[in-house]
Amino acid sequence: MIYSRLRKFFFAAGLLLISLVVGVTGFIIIEDYKFLDSVYMTLITMSTVGFHEVHPLGEDGKIFVVFYIMFNIGVLAYVVSIVTTYVFEGELNKIYKHIMFDWQVKKIKNHVIVCGYGRNGSRACRELQKMKTPVIVIEKNTSSLESSSDDLPAIHGDATLDENLIKAGIERAKALITSLPHDADNVFITMSAKEHNPDIMVIARASDDKSEQKLHRAGADRVVMPDILGGIHMASLITKPYVIEFLEILNGVGDSDLRLEEFSFSQLKPDYQNKSIRELDIRKNTGATVVGIKDDERGFLFGPNVDTVIGSDDILIILGSDTSLDKFKHYCL
Repeated sequence: MIYSRLRKFFFAAGLLLISLVVGVTGFIIIEDYKFLDSVYMTLITMSTVGFHEVHPLGEDGKIFVVFYIMFNIGVLAYVVSIVTTYVFEGELNKIYKHIMFDWQVKKIKNHVIVCGYGRNGSRACRELQKMKTPVIVIEKNTSSLESSSDDLPAIHGDATLDENLIKAGIERAKALITSLPHDADNVFITMSAKEHNPDIMVIARASDDKSEQKLHRAGADRVVMPDILGGIHMASLITKPYVIEFLEILNGVGDSDLRLEEFSFSQLKPDYQNKSIRELDIRKNTGATVVGIKDDERGFLFGPNVDTVIGSDDILIILGSDTSLDKFKHYCL
């Protein structure tokens, strides 16, 4: 990628080098100049500064210089245009940003790769940013990213290509979201992601019921069908509007700062592990509420009893405001 951006620059430098070699060689062979004199004549001819010759040119030398000057006029015009592009049109700045991006990606780990920055992908990125989760986007359509106000590290390219997944750090990523419009592409990306990182969590978008089964067979951990979810959501707004309103609040829709968070057993301080909800007294000490526990054996426990002990591999589902959740993190983590 860096080489492709610098290709014209290297070509221009190569033309200058060829011109220099041709000039030096020509003056040595035709005019029998010494090497230093040939370099001197070549440089004053290329630069058109107008100094005098080392000694008067013969007929062959004059013909050579005429063609050499004509050749260099084209070379210098091309070189000036390339230098102008790199210096004044921001090409060097783009190359610098690309190098810095590659350096940052090599350092990042436990991040989420989002393939496709359309309606679903961009929304997923914004939610991940709210949770301060590192994100890298792979998007083929550069205008989608340029028109966005989200400041995200992005790879401009086809997410179905392994080289772009590797560039995004697929081996070190904890999750991948693929939301491309074509289900076949999402199936292919899922297979590639699992091949490079068998432990990665893959969330895939699907448009067709048949594609859902294919995505699961390809290795997707979760398959989301936005069209079906949208229809269910609209129907639920009629049949149970307040339940939906409550769920939207929990999902961060609207002005409320209430939200749900999950915390694993391993995140708790050693003093707070293997303790009951009553012993932790989370509600009194932080203002947050334990609304559920994901037990490794019994599954989800909603509204768990206060005597329920938080054991190994359990996940706490906590409801609270930003303030209370911050207090919980300070208190228990």
